[in-house]
Amino acid sequence: MSDTLHEDAFSDAVRLPVGSAGERSGGWFGCIALIVTEGSLFGYLIFSYLYLASQSGRMWPPEGLPKLGLGGANTVILLTSSVFVWLCERCVRRRRLRWAVASMSTALVLGIAFVGIQLKEWHDHPYGPTAHLYGSLYFTITGFHMAHVLVGLVVLALLLLWTALGYFDAKRCVALTIGGLYWHFVDLVWLFIFTTIYLSPYLLRGRQ
Repeated sequence: MSDTLHEDAFSDAVRLPVGSAGERSGGWFGCIALIVTEGSLFGYLIFSYLYLASQSGRMWPPEGLPKLGLGGANTVILLTSSVFVWLCERCVRRRRLRWAVASMSTALVLGIAFVGIQLKEWHDHPYGPTAHLYGSLYFTITGFHMAHVLVGLVVLALLLLWTALGYFDAKRCVALTIGGLYWHFVDLVWLFIFTTIYLSPYLLRGRQ
């Protein structure tokens, strides 16, 4: 009798949940808090740039209107990488491991390409961060974003490793969601930076 009750107790046991309690994990809310904080900092930097640009009586930028070639290419590269990060999670949920690994690998390569192009742009500028006000703002904003991109690349590399090792499946992929959310934030911030640094000088020059 006691053995029967013991077996029934185990057969009726409720399985532990896969993730955190509730619809969203604690890590997801933590990432949202990070995005709000870092987004505010970028907002302050962009506001400072636009305000000082409107108040400056000198040529802005000092080297003339910015060239859109490399900046535009970098924008396309970063947005494309974000698509592949999203695609990786979709492939994991559909149990297509090879496609997931290929997608995350592509996103990582594109992110590295973005860093390389940004470094080339820095090298091609005839001034440094201490030359004048524009140089200080330019290198501060793009350098701050570059730091976030480098952190994102580390995150993508870890996600790629864990995906290749088969750590994720349809129910256990919250790390992919959180890591992808951070990378999408980095891409979105770059759109604002590109608009501010590369496109706004044309608008300001047209109003003068």
